[in-house]
Amino acid sequence: MVEITRQADTVRQARTPLSRERVLDAAVALADEGGVDALSMRRIAQELGVVPMALYKHVANKNELLDGMIDALVGEIDPPAGDADWKTVVRLRVLSARRMLLRHPWASRVIEVRMRERAAPTPAVMAYLDSMIGIFRAGGFSVGLVHHAMHVMGSRLLGFSQELFDDSSDREPDPDALPPQEMAARFPHITELAMAVAHDEESVVGSGCDDQFEFEFALDLTLDGLERLLP
Repeated sequence: MVEITRQADTVRQARTPLSRERVLDAAVALADEGGVDALSMRRIAQELGVVPMALYKHVANKNELLDGMIDALVGEIDPPAGDADWKTVVRLRVLSARRMLLRHPWASRVIEVRMRERAAPTPAVMAYLDSMIGIFRAGGFSVGLVHHAMHVMGSRLLGFSQELFDDSSDREPDPDALPPQEMAARFPHITELAMAVAHDEESVVGSGCDDQFEFEFALDLTLDGLERLLP
């Protein structure tokens, strides 16, 4: 009975026009079921009832597939809560990201690997980070303090604990990067932050992107927070 139902689902799917969204949804479902290491174009095609070559019209290769899956998952994170202070808004969104990762246990490793391999985050991750920077800015944070806050939060912004916020200037340029004007229009808060990190030498909390400074900044912030909890 289960096999008959699966065959019926495959026939129904085959009659539905193939789209990038359908490919990504199928890939996410298969990764949830068996892990991302077992994911292949052949398995996705079989799930959708199409030939593998049909998938390449929507995703060019495995890396583009993984990037699209990341963007699909970021789309599951709740939007900012209205009428709340910055701290509440950030906390709720990070916890929503955490719930997303608990639904998709394979995702944190893929996000970490792909963000380190890419010259820039995926478009949905860029939009999410831009939104979070905007929340800090609207809450009264200076650009310099936002810069260090992003390092402190690291990948906790995406629901797990691993430093991913890398704004160093020695990375290889992204060949697919948006032109500066379009970048500024789509991601104004990231653009403002990038410009400040590159040029502002007068930040009261330190300028640029220095690993030792960021480590000590996060450590001191954590210790100060713990001290506040003492009786």
